[in-house]
Amino acid sequence: MKIVFLDRGTIGPSVELSRPSFPHEWVEHGASKHEQVVERLKGARIAITNKTPIREKDIEQLPDLKMIAIAATGYDVIDIAAAQKRGIIVSNIRGYAVNTVPEHTFALILALRRSIVGYRQDVIDGEWQKAGQFCFFTQPIRDLSGSTLGISGEGAIGQSVAKLGQAFGMNTLFAAHKGVSGLGPLYTPFDEVLETSDVITLHSPLLPGTRNMIGIAEFKKMKKKPLLINTARGGLVVEKDLVQAIKEGLIAGAGFDVLTVEPPPPDHPFNEILNRPNFIVTPHVAWASEEAMQTLWKQLIGHIENFHAGRPTNIVGQ
Repeated sequence: MKIVFLDRGTIGPSVELSRPSFPHEWVEHGASKHEQVVERLKGARIAITNKTPIREKDIEQLPDLKMIAIAATGYDVIDIAAAQKRGIIVSNIRGYAVNTVPEHTFALILALRRSIVGYRQDVIDGEWQKAGQFCFFTQPIRDLSGSTLGISGEGAIGQSVAKLGQAFGMNTLFAAHKGVSGLGPLYTPFDEVLETSDVITLHSPLLPGTRNMIGIAEFKKMKKKPLLINTARGGLVVEKDLVQAIKEGLIAGAGFDVLTVEPPPPDHPFNEILNRPNFIVTPHVAWASEEAMQTLWKQLIGHIENFHAGRPTNIVGQ
């Protein structure tokens, strides 16, 4: 059985990549361009991919392919309908990031809420020496305790973020889905979360109903000028509108780990504000603690083993 890993470089080098216990041929590539997918998957029964897309035209040319194991939770890189039509099992990873993403989320929140980036740069620039006293006050500092945390996305990661927020003494709100009412007592209306939160953090999947769910109209509703954090998916926020919101002071700051195009091109809107102390971009690493990546890989190999045994698990679409 031939197994091909299309983008091994997306998993950290410290992760121990165990192999399936059944006899197999293992082929891995550090990275694969989309135009290389068909050639590299010829004869493969199982494909492993993280971010390399496999589309309908690829699937049509791969008669031996029976399983696609996604080394991630998100599965928008796969044409699920085409795979289902061909009877190909598509599995994804679930529940591995319930610590790493919430911790990264709060790293961004704390860094922005306490102006860590700005004060670090001030020290580098010699502002402490110029102050002539034991401290100085060039950047705003706010406590988390007593503030309101608005969370979009009520899944396992959103729930974990809420627990961390409550541990800091924050009042936590789960935002109702935009444009949807009657979801029950767990949810606060979407616009109310925008208007009352001191920090808004996004943990929603990227779907037609969530794409561009925050743009300039939503920023103008944010009466408390909150921080906006996105460690979920690029595309949830209109990026040029975020730049406008930062420049116009509609929000206090933002921390993003995900962009619509990764890595960002030279003309990406965020490049205009990267040097601002109230804006932090990290390179899509919220998911990537060593512990989380090892858990991810163990789960992925388990799905492959289960598929081989005739009892596939974590099937996307079921």
